[in-house]
Amino acid sequence: MEDLSSHKVETGQYQQVKGISIYYGLLPAQIAAKHPATHEERIMHGGVPPGKNAYHLIVALYDVSGKRITDAEISATVGEFGMAGTRKILEPMQIGETKSFGNYFLLRRSGLYRIAIEVHRLGKQKTEAFEALFDYRLQ
Repeated sequence: MEDLSSHKVETGQYQQVKGISIYYGLLPAQIAAKHPATHEERIMHGGVPPGKNAYHLIVALYDVSGKRITDAEISATVGEFGMAGTRKILEPMQIGETKSFGNYFLLRRSGLYRIAIEVHRLGKQKTEAFEALFDYRLQ
């Protein structure tokens, strides 16, 4: 991993690192739970966790030309600011014609959360790895 001592932390939902545009969304998991039982969004990532504290983290990556990147391994660590977080692999998600990455995380109370998204690019002569840091405020 690169030295993160001078790494910029974003409070928005977009960041560009090493020419890669990283977008994320964090939605209540209850939205996916409203789909029919056989709907792909309802069964992905092992199923929608019960309870109001579950959130679905979705990440999309684009290269400098604006083409969506689908050949990456992505993980995320989500936790309350200043506390250890939970690290999970973000699984590939095919929704319609687009491919993103995601997984469910528990956000138990209102406050500031740190989201660290780690990306490993595949299919290159040398594997590229980098991290993007975001701060997210849960109301």
